[in-house]
Amino acid sequence: MDREQVTGWLGAYEQAWRAPGTERLATIFTADASYLQGPYRTPVIGLPDIARMWEDEREGPDEVFRMRSDIVAVDGDTAVVRVEVRYGDPVDQEYRDLWVMRFAADGRCRSFEEWPFWPAQPTAGG
Repeated sequence: MDREQVTGWLGAYEQAWRAPGTERLATIFTADASYLQGPYRTPVIGLPDIARMWEDEREGPDEVFRMRSDIVAVDGDTAVVRVEVRYGDPVDQEYRDLWVMRFAADGRCRSFEEWPFWPAQPTAGG
């Protein structure tokens, strides 16, 4: 993977989130992909389970949100991206997130791990 490929994948991820249904997931994730929603969460494994999780997590394809991303690093098949998502208009929910992704040779993600943070989230020691 290189930065251009990761940028393309990020765009495809956002398009998949905005699209009705979950058919586009197969274009961005491998069939046996692992999706970890937080560092201590149980991973969601495989496209059928990832599809169910997506449908449970989002309001639908008309959900209003803005997503910005900044690629922190790309090394071989691994990329780290800083993401900021703001939901609603006016904004009623926001996250800053780190994504760690490992890609298969065909450019689809085989391992997705996110570290989400939101305003007023307690930190270790705070």
